[in-house]
Amino acid sequence: MSYDLNDAQPQMAPIGELIPDGTFAKVRLTVRPGGVNGATPADAGLLKASQSSDAKMRDCEFTILEGPHARRKFWQSFTVAGGKLDEKGQSIGWKISKSTFRAMVDSALGLDPRDESPAAKAKRVLPGLRHLDGIVFAARIMVEPASSPQYRDQNRIANVVLPDDASHAAIMRGETVPPEPVNAPPRKAASVPAPGWQAPAPAWGAQPQAPAAAPAWGAQAPTPQSTRQQPPAPQAPAPAMPAWLNG
Repeated sequence: MSYDLNDAQPQMAPIGELIPDGTFAKVRLTVRPGGVNGATPADAGLLKASQSSDAKMRDCEFTILEGPHARRKFWQSFTVAGGKLDEKGQSIGWKISKSTFRAMVDSALGLDPRDESPAAKAKRVLPGLRHLDGIVFAARIMVEPASSPQYRDQNRIANVVLPDDASHAAIMRGETVPPEPVNAPPRKAASVPAPGWQAPAPAWGAQPQAPAAAPAWGAQAPTPQSTRQQPPAPQAPAPAMPAWLNG
């Protein structure tokens, strides 16, 4: 017996090495349940509690799918409730996260961010945050400096690349796009109108009056070993996944 190593993939980058600042990449989001219930039955056990405030967060893992940094991973949490409030008593963190989640959907589905047609709005309504699990979109990655010398710098999503950006199609094809560090001039100044997130949930798919169902964004990336122990999460029945969000 022998072991042919010729077809082995290139070794991973050294542990702790950061993805270069300003890198553009096609990434997949994987949700890491934290045992705290969300606002919908679909999000039972999905969220993670903050250790310093009343904020509830969604713990996300991002995997680069193609290009020179393929298989590299980084992690980021998004506040979905609680934390600092604005003058209206609304969570500032959730408003920021909601804008990012909308951009992910637009990027994944090729939706023009200015498209406010009923069909486009229907695709931006989710029965639960769990249904963003596995979404594949174009992203610009940054290096976030550590807040204290005792911590390490980390990779974060700088911005989601939208379909109205000239580089979006190339990124989604897995092509290499020259990086643009975060401290460089912005690519473009685009104002995106806020969607009617609080409107009644429209139908998913071709039947306008059909009940909402969870999107199938693609196969879920494996979760790497983590030093943090995840508490057991209540299991919620998974809704049927419509095929119109595949691909």
